[in-house]
Amino acid sequence: MSGSPETLVRVTVDDGVGVLVLDDPRHRNALSKKVSDDLARAVDTALEGGARALVLTAEPPVFCAGGSLDGLLDRTVPLSEMYAGMERLASAPVPTIAAVAGPAIGAGVNLPLACDVIVASPDARFDPRFLDVGIHPGGGHLWRLAERVGAQGAAALVLCGDLLTGEEAAAKGLAWRCVPEDELKPTALALARRAAGRSAPLVRRTKRTLLESLSLASPEEAAKLELAAQEWSVEQPEFSETVRAIRRGLAKRRVKDD
Repeated sequence: MSGSPETLVRVTVDDGVGVLVLDDPRHRNALSKKVSDDLARAVDTALEGGARALVLTAEPPVFCAGGSLDGLLDRTVPLSEMYAGMERLASAPVPTIAAVAGPAIGAGVNLPLACDVIVASPDARFDPRFLDVGIHPGGGHLWRLAERVGAQGAAALVLCGDLLTGEEAAAKGLAWRCVPEDELKPTALALARRAAGRSAPLVRRTKRTLLESLSLASPEEAAKLELAAQEWSVEQPEFSETVRAIRRGLAKRRVKDD
């Protein structure tokens, strides 16, 4: 399954993994309203096509150059409508992995931040740069950034104009890991395939619990939330089937060892 030729975001689904590719390299994959809307549609298309995990990539050499300047100057389009793609990605009920190579600038940083996991290549650049064009960060950028690198890191990047390479992003917690460019997509796909190979209802419920946990104030509240989800999980048919399969495997191993 693939997107139509007119779309600026290609989408394929293979064995439960949806791959979304920003495909407007002539404009450095800048977030025009069309790119944002096409990304939102691509997420929906992948999920409707059975994707149990999503990988976001981009046509090189720039991952995303941020908000389209023409779009920002066009006051006929509300700013809120420019975030459709990022918001749909952030609200996806399945695990999402961003594979970032090259620069992610301004609002372009929002796209990997909207994903559950970020994998970067050494040539990746995370450069918020909102203030350099005279605009306040948007789309929950400051909150998501501070969740990854802390308030000091967000201040350094946004207020002071610092940037992080792929290796620095992994060291600071902005990215999960940094790998050579030729390993970037395979690494992201491997993570997505592992997620897609697990029980889809269980993965979705666990992701929901993880996100809900972020707003809790104590481990006691988290334990209560997790208990309800855990009790739900042991009532699912897959739980009993999985435990029985594990026990059969252990029995066979003991017989072999004997």
